[in-house]
Parts: sequence; structure tokens; C-alpha cells
Amino acid sequence: MKICILGSGALGSAIGGALAEAGSEVYLINRRKEYVNSINAKGLILRSGIIDRTIKVQARTDCKGIGPVDLIIVLVKSFHTKQAIEDASELIGDQTMIMSLQNGLGNEEILAEVVGKERLLGGKTYVGGVMLGPGHVLAGIKNKYTYIGELDGSITGRVSRVSEVFTKAGLLTVVSSNIIGIIWDKLLINVATGALSGITKLTYGDLYKIPEIRDCAFEAISEGIAVAKANGVALSVENPEEIWLKAAEGLPDEFKTSMLQSLEKGSVTEIDFINGAVVRWGERSNIPTPVNKALVANIKGIEYWIKNNSINV
Repeated sequence: MKICILGSGALGSAIGGALAEAGSEVYLINRRKEYVNSINAKGLILRSGIIDRTIKVQARTDCKGIGPVDLIIVLVKSFHTKQAIEDASELIGDQTMIMSLQNGLGNEEILAEVVGKERLLGGKTYVGGVMLGPGHVLAGIKNKYTYIGELDGSITGRVSRVSEVFTKAGLLTVVSSNIIGIIWDKLLINVATGALSGITKLTYGDLYKIPEIRDCAFEAISEGIAVAKANGVALSVENPEEIWLKAAEGLPDEFKTSMLQSLEKGSVTEIDFINGAVVRWGERSNIPTPVNKALVANIKGIEYWIKNNSINV
């Protein structure tokens, strides 16, 4: 299968490297020339445990010259989704599938506006990756599941083909008839800790010691559950405490949420696609979401302060 990954950071490289190693024709798109040049010169180095292996894969700073592909995997930051898929127009042929594995909620809507809903597959992955250096990635693939599915819940030949390619590459993949529910399950895990960690600057070890933070998280999660149910979304878990605990499952005390990492780098966050998504869907459904609104306001305030002071938090 010919596959292009838009936004090949640590996660995209881990997935793309596994797919390439298993025989797919893979193109990694990353805007950083240093990263692209390293991979094209030396190969992509994936580390599993303490063992490094080198994988031959093609890297580009843009999509020019690649031609139509079978599958586009979108892994850019959510606020770059529209631009990324517009810039990838030459990758899209008659049978091209497009699948987001991004954080949060709302990327499928953006993609559908540009390419049409009929091309889309839904997806959510628990695979992880850590960038060790240009073209060198620690890949967290073992025992980590990826869920994919048609947005309407049907089981089709095309989604089964993608699952087979992923499974062949060692990526544990499940075809789901409820991919929207799975996307919401992951959203609520991000709602539980992302903004609270970003606001307080606390890693998980300290975040989980403070009862008031836990209580606030429960309220934010409960709002998300109410909004999901009002929109007919079937969740796998509807207990805020269970979601709160699941958010930290298997993670070290020093773990930082992606939202905190973004703020520490002086970058904008994906708040609009996480807590902000709960707020938007709540407004559509007349479900109040005051805690999520407050968390969004706080993160927006921090982003504004960073931008206008030109220094990290």
C-alpha cells in the first residue's frame, strides 16, 4: 500500500517506520529540513527498548512529486489540519482514503469540508513516540492498539484492507463499528488532564495528589459525558473517576501532557479541539459546560501571555 503521513513527528515516524518495514511504500512529510535530510541520508532509526534498527523510508518537506496514494494519515497539529490537507491535493486520487489519527475532536469535520466525507476513515491510536534526535525515534508500539472504522459504523472492504496492512506491520489494529464512540473515549481522557496540567504546570505525579484538581477534572469529564450522550454517542465508560484514572494508566510520574509540552515550548495548544470541542458540542445541544469553558479561557490566557512576552512559561 502506498501511504503518506502528513505530520511525521515522533508518532507519525513510529507508525510510518513500522509500515515501511513491513513492505508498504511510505512517505513521511515533515517541514523540518534537518529531519528530512537525516532520514533520506541515513534512514529512519527506530528504537524499541534499547535496540535501534534502521528503516529505509522516504521523507519530504512537502507532497510535490509523490503522486496519488492509497492512504493519507493525518497527524499534524489540529490547527494545521485544513492547510495540510489542502497542500496534499496531488496525493488524492480516485480511490484515496484519508484517516486522521490526531488528538481531539473536529478534525474529521475539517477534512470532510476539503475532500468530502466519503473519503474519510476514523481512527484513534494508543501507539506512542518520542523524538530522540533528527530521524531517531523511540517507538512505543508493543501492546498498543489502534482503532479504525468507517464514520457511519459500517464494516467495509477498504477499512479491512487498512487493518490488514497495519496488523502486518505489528500495529495491533481493531476495526470498530463505533469509531465515533472511540474518538470520544480518547477525547475525554485528554479532557481529564490536558488543560489542568497546562494551567498548573504539574506533571502527573503531582497532578494526581491534589483533591481539588481531581474534583475539577471530574466536573469537566462529566460535562463531556453529558454532551456525548445528548448527541447519541456510545461511550465505553461513563464513570468520571474511571476515566480520570485511565488517563494516567501506565504513565510515569514525570509525564507531561501534550498541552503542557506545547506551552513550555511557547506554542499554541490544541485546546480548541479538546475542551473547546466539548464546549462547541454542548452549545449545539443546549448542554451547559461551564468548567470546560473556564479551562479553555485559562489556556487561552496563558497562550496570549506567552505570545506577548515572547518567553516560555
